[in-house]
Amino acid sequence: MRILLLFSLLVISGFLTVACDSLDKSSVPLLDKTDELIVITVKSRDTYYQNYEGKHIGLEFDLASEFAKELGKKVRFISVSDMDEAISTLEEHQGHLAAGISVTTKNQQRIRFGPIYQRAQPQVAYNTDYPKPRNIQDIAGKNIEIVKGTVHAERLSKAKLKVPDLRWTEMETSAEELLARLSEGRNDYVVTNSTHISIAKNFYTNLGVAMNLGKENTKAWAFSSYVEPELLKKAQRFFKKIKGNGTLNRLLDRYYGHIDQLGQEDVNKFLKETRTLLPELRSYFYQAEEITNIDWRLIAALAYQESHWDRMATSSTNVRGIMMLTEDTADRMKVTDRLDARQSILAGARYLLILKDTLPSRIDEPDRTWIALAAYNQGYGHIEDARILAQRMKLSPDLWVDLKISLPLLSNRKYFEKLKHGYARGGEAVFLTESVRTYYNILLKHEAPHTRGSSVSSSIEPNSINR
Repeated sequence: MRILLLFSLLVISGFLTVACDSLDKSSVPLLDKTDELIVITVKSRDTYYQNYEGKHIGLEFDLASEFAKELGKKVRFISVSDMDEAISTLEEHQGHLAAGISVTTKNQQRIRFGPIYQRAQPQVAYNTDYPKPRNIQDIAGKNIEIVKGTVHAERLSKAKLKVPDLRWTEMETSAEELLARLSEGRNDYVVTNSTHISIAKNFYTNLGVAMNLGKENTKAWAFSSYVEPELLKKAQRFFKKIKGNGTLNRLLDRYYGHIDQLGQEDVNKFLKETRTLLPELRSYFYQAEEITNIDWRLIAALAYQESHWDRMATSSTNVRGIMMLTEDTADRMKVTDRLDARQSILAGARYLLILKDTLPSRIDEPDRTWIALAAYNQGYGHIEDARILAQRMKLSPDLWVDLKISLPLLSNRKYFEKLKHGYARGGEAVFLTESVRTYYNILLKHEAPHTRGSSVSSSIEPNSINR
């Protein structure tokens, strides 16, 4: 009996030692014992990454930064390569939470999840240079690639029960890289989320969606089994708050609101004309950046949306030139010839800067730029009407995501008769701005920043939040 008791004590002692070892000195400190929130996240363009200026941006970066601010803490990120590594790092108690983790059956057995804040449809992407597969049987036996540690392995495993020849490879890379490989013919199919495919189609013109794969994928913040109850409660309150006050919707719009704006023909034509028309105009866009400190690629994107870089463009209302200047705006900007490409580009950029500077100083970037683009299209007075209307609708007059709701109503008599500047094609302003955002995003990927000259560019990353 004494031997059995001694053995039991040794076993219990050993268990306690293992439990303590899992929370050793290198583990993340309790939140009330530290001044920083440590967040584990996967490095990718839709979560956490560095833009060309070296600044960190991304949906998870913004969400975690907002949460840390709410807690009165600094935020520190641990960047890992895939979701499996993120979860393992969380289980090793190296962070307070892991951001942007797929809510799957497998993951729920290992970790705890906070509120769901994003949904996307898993899809099979294919190269449109080849026939489109009609069903899941058509992709059996082919080279399918997915990002390691994502929900897509579960979906494919379920499909494999009905299609035994289905096989796939989990790759330690990003969805963007897999889709680039698909465009180059280096794999047959890629299974990833609809958001990734929509973004990639703006860069690779031979990508298409073959079919959906199962139900929507959901994302949430993940916490270890040993999570402090108070931290989980604070995260739940945080998401309830940002869902209620519109912050979550604003951030989702900032990163994904414009990605489906253009059709594939629009993107194909734009990419072609970046090679044929843009080279002759690039120096003028550089000059415009040096004068205004607005990224030349944003000015070029606006010019393309206005005229498709046609120096001789003229509308039925006598708006003319690459930047489609009205006579009044041309006179104000001292333009002597609206069909002169250099004069038009410099004047259009200066006018955009004036619109940005006219907006109330409390409006942050990138909303300030998106609202100024809408004003470029419809005039500042109509934008002010849309802002007043937004307030009447209990929306924010300072957020682009809310003005996208009020602007189209300026063509509705019920609304414009009660506003100072009357009727306006507000929906057109929304379309222009969202299209410019997409063209700008494409130029950021394909065109280098301007480094010549003495001024420093103050560009607006299309998916960024000002900090």
